[in-house]
Amino acid sequence: MATSAPRPSIEAQVSVYECAITLKFRILEESHAMANRDHLLEQLLDAFSYGSDEFVEQLESQVEVNEVSAIDASPLMRRQLIRLRNLPSA
Repeated sequence: MATSAPRPSIEAQVSVYECAITLKFRILEESHAMANRDHLLEQLLDAFSYGSDEFVEQLESQVEVNEVSAIDASPLMRRQLIRLRNLPSA
């Protein structure tokens, strides 16, 4: 007996979105970690995603999401969008 993941009953509409995230928080961290620019963003996002605790204090978070025309997307993203829209909905 074959099983598969349930499909949504309403056909999903795939679009291109532009997202802007503003995060402002305070973090207790070793100073050398803040100097390593290659890994700084990853470390900060990891710390923030765990939520506020005694080492991270959230000050502000803001998310803005806007749908944009597929024409404004890169050629690679447009090709992926076409692939997703052409997937069978069975």
